[in-house]
Amino acid sequence: MANDVKLLLVDDNPMVLGMLQQALTPFARVVAASDSADALLKAVDDPPDLVVCDYRMPGMDGRQLVEKLKSRPATANFSAVLMASRSDIDERLSPQDVADDYLAKPFFLKDATRRIKRTVDRIALEKMAKTAPSDGVVRGNLSQMNVIDLMQSLEMGRKSCQLKLNHQGDKCEVFFVEGQVKHATYGSPSGDLVGDQAVFRVLRWTGGNFELNFEGKTDQETAQLNTQGLLMEGLRLLDEAQRDGAPEPSQDGGAIADATAPAASATASGSGVAGSGSPGPSRSGRTEEEEDVLLDN
Repeated sequence: MANDVKLLLVDDNPMVLGMLQQALTPFARVVAASDSADALLKAVDDPPDLVVCDYRMPGMDGRQLVEKLKSRPATANFSAVLMASRSDIDERLSPQDVADDYLAKPFFLKDATRRIKRTVDRIALEKMAKTAPSDGVVRGNLSQMNVIDLMQSLEMGRKSCQLKLNHQGDKCEVFFVEGQVKHATYGSPSGDLVGDQAVFRVLRWTGGNFELNFEGKTDQETAQLNTQGLLMEGLRLLDEAQRDGAPEPSQDGGAIADATAPAASATASGSGVAGSGSPGPSRSGRTEEEEDVLLDN
């Protein structure tokens, strides 16, 4: 299900434009434009939350487009991702530029989709927070934004909050300080976990509900790894358990795959966090990169 995020996609290459539009449509409301002039008209008509555009385009380039949109109050409130060659990023664009992120061309379609989806998820979470009810608690369903997407969005936004997760009677609480996990607890009829093991246990969840309380705080510090480290290690454990055909997870959290693990692993692979090791072969005998599409100017 697509988030309520309006994404303006701009590229003068019809193939790149079409393939990115198709890949991103499940995650956002995508409007495509073939040049900067077309993009300006569409942005004025319906201001975007996110602009993803090519840097090198005839006439007005991508950076000039973003600067022009940000200079107008009616269209100024958006995030931007610029697609550019590595040399352009290194020599002509800077971290202090108008973009929030850069995609170096050529890139694989799957990699680009994952990177852009991370920004879409962050924007979706911020929009949910702005429309939170009077108690200030953001509530949602993990089928729309799973645990990995949530944690990445909180990390990117450097949020401090309490995240509550519920799934089939199991509950987990994770406390963040400026985007980093500080404390986590997991409780179920089979036993309780704290810290890193509590987080590992819930990464596979793609169903259930979540609550975000931006006033929630704790003095406890039980997490050993930072947020990115927890996601990386959790996915590594998921991959190992899936390959080994591990049974129901143990009390100590060492094996975290169960009957839902394949679905969770597949969801995680689209989240922008890469697992350890090289990509495995697909059913056709080729790696994911070989089956993926390499896009260039």
